[in-house]
Amino acid sequence: MKKQRKIIPIMIVAAAAIMLLFTTQTDTGTAFIKQLKDMFVPKKEITQSIEGTEEETEVVLQEGKDAEYVIYMDEERYKLVKGESSDIITTKEPLEDRYPEVSMEIKQFKDVSPEDMVVTLETEIASTYTTVTETENVTEPVEGYKIHGISGSEWDSPVTNVYVIDNRHGGSFVITEKYFLEAAEGHGARFYAILQEFKIIN
Repeated sequence: MKKQRKIIPIMIVAAAAIMLLFTTQTDTGTAFIKQLKDMFVPKKEITQSIEGTEEETEVVLQEGKDAEYVIYMDEERYKLVKGESSDIITTKEPLEDRYPEVSMEIKQFKDVSPEDMVVTLETEIASTYTTVTETENVTEPVEGYKIHGISGSEWDSPVTNVYVIDNRHGGSFVITEKYFLEAAEGHGARFYAILQEFKIIN
């Protein structure tokens, strides 16, 4: 019985120490993430090239799903819709039915590496778009892989740019842009500028 009495207090102390360590690490991690977020100003001005013209635009800081990334967005033209599995940036005002979809989806796959993700996406995009360019490594507007797809050469031909980014924890962020050919220098250029402000903070 004496041995059991000695063991129990030791176990309690050990458990308390583990809990304290976990709490401290969690608090430190939370504080670190908050510190990272505080580094980003709520609003700022950026210069973007729209249809050959330099344009000054005010963009507003947006916090992504589960606070694992931040991005700046032109709130006069776009809105961020947070869903259960992804975030979608789309036009603030709905487009007329004659226009194809204009959106940018940001989704994280925590257990799929960028390389494996690219293989899957290449097949999916090839089954949806008639022309798909070879996957390339890019450093702008984000660092990662890019797959480009288009169907046709008419003004309303659907276009997609898909970016695959390493989430730094063995998984991937997949950013899927959708617009139409005539909007390449409008929405396409604005999406490019938005993506230049994408930052992972987890």
